[in-house]
Amino acid sequence: MRNSIAGRICYFLQHNGLRKIRFSPTLSSHVHEPATTYSESGLCRIPDKFKNRCISLKPTSYFASVIPLRHFHATSSISEETHQDSDDAIDNSSGEVEPIDSWEEEDEAEPEVGDGGDGGGIVLQNCTWGERALSIAQEVLLEFGEDFNLYAFKTSPRGYVYVRLDKLSNEFGCPLMDEIESFSRQYKKKLDEIGARGEIPDDVALEVSSPGADRLLKVPDDLSRFKDMPMVVSYIEDSSSNTQCPEKSGVYFLDSIETESRCCVWKLADVRENRDPSAKGRPLSRKQKDSRLKLPYNTIKQVSLYISY
Repeated sequence: MRNSIAGRICYFLQHNGLRKIRFSPTLSSHVHEPATTYSESGLCRIPDKFKNRCISLKPTSYFASVIPLRHFHATSSISEETHQDSDDAIDNSSGEVEPIDSWEEEDEAEPEVGDGGDGGGIVLQNCTWGERALSIAQEVLLEFGEDFNLYAFKTSPRGYVYVRLDKLSNEFGCPLMDEIESFSRQYKKKLDEIGARGEIPDDVALEVSSPGADRLLKVPDDLSRFKDMPMVVSYIEDSSSNTQCPEKSGVYFLDSIETESRCCVWKLADVRENRDPSAKGRPLSRKQKDSRLKLPYNTIKQVSLYISY
């Protein structure tokens, strides 16, 4: 029951302006405690003048599109020049602490299957340490049982790791916030350990998030899992002709998958987009409900969950 309610809350939030739930241990490291000295890797010292001006996050802030701060190793002392710069930063920003280093945002390109983002998959971007970081993520994931999977994993040459954690038992594939946070902390701890040994960069920044309601679905692998939910299907109706056919789209439910012929059979979903505007909100007709659309795999360009506003 708890998972179902949490999943629906996540789904509602994602459908109303929030792309996905994300958590970064980097952000919480800097905003929760005003301590001046830490020995663990991944934390920085904060001058005394910051003590009474530390940022306080409410739990709901985890759902916002936050800008995390990059990890830095602790130093044994802070020079007078650093103190002066910090004082100036406070005076010039009306008490707001500026990020030490801006977070590298993911590209806003249109998603594609296997892009390491909304399209899922693994993308290492020629990072020599990418495979090692991926293997550590998979090891940590084993501790969470078979209910969790890596929907997407991406590394950046600038030292960023993006993980999208998928919960298979949840209706929308959305883990609980404490599950995302727990994985993030355990994974970051492992990254710091192997970073200290020189196997990967020692200042890797990490973001762990849910896949988001706008994620793309793999055809046919992901379709059965979401068969009870309406999906937006973009397709080319006839790929056999030599002429270029326009791409069409509609909102459908999966009716069946024909593995031998490598085809999907779809039925219209009774949603606003499929109704006759002149019908004044009346449901689909019997003819529309009984109609079926059969599409070979190779004619389906993109499938995603339907978002109703």
